[in-house]
Amino acid sequence: MKVVLICLLSMLTTFVQSGVAQSKTPDEPEANPGRPTVSTPATLTPTKYLQFETGFLGADHSPEFSSRYGPNEVIKLSVMSRLEVLASGEPIAHYSANGATANKIADVFLGAQAVLYAGEGSKPTWAASYFHRVYDGGAPEVDFGSPTNSFLLLASADVKGFHYDANALFNEQNEARVRRAQFGQTLSISHPIVGKLSLSGEIWHFTQPFLRGHAVGNLWAVSYTPRKTLVFDAGFNRGLTGTSTRWEVFAGFTYLLPHRLW
Repeated sequence: MKVVLICLLSMLTTFVQSGVAQSKTPDEPEANPGRPTVSTPATLTPTKYLQFETGFLGADHSPEFSSRYGPNEVIKLSVMSRLEVLASGEPIAHYSANGATANKIADVFLGAQAVLYAGEGSKPTWAASYFHRVYDGGAPEVDFGSPTNSFLLLASADVKGFHYDANALFNEQNEARVRRAQFGQTLSISHPIVGKLSLSGEIWHFTQPFLRGHAVGNLWAVSYTPRKTLVFDAGFNRGLTGTSTRWEVFAGFTYLLPHRLW
């Protein structure tokens, strides 16, 4: 009987120790998608993890083109808990404008984002970011254009089951060596629908300094999260003014490499 009790006690001790070891296993990192909305989250990606945001955008009826299609890519890396570096670009843009069809490499941007105040729950996280266009491929742009320099103030929070991202943008637009300021505001709100599906709605506005107009759009998207490191998305954007891109449709995914770089 003593032998049986000792064996049972040994097995129980081994089980408890195994459970404690499993509880100490670090949680799987979670992707923090910036796509497909115009708004960018104030929160950063997990520190020292590389995140890819890959998508495809189709658009028609815009001031600079009749149709435009192309893939896009954003790469993010948080080098510190409050600092993230980014690169974005379009490998190629296929478009029709003025009765002609062409392919061009579109713009490439480099930038960084820093958290100014880390909020929690309904208390918003505040951040600032800066982007610079390092390559101008000359492809026609959607309604809000392509800034040479862009400065953003960002806020994100969760309120009663809803998540919001709000941005204020201050851009420098160039055309024929003429520089003009552009201002933009975006607000996106998302909420889980059922299971791993969520719905996002967004309203955004940009001034158009060279057209003396305003680009305004309403975006809707659905997202599916099969696991923490992978998020699929698809949706559309409807332009609401005469100088806005009339329709945009998009689909893509966000993938966070599950292993730290260092």
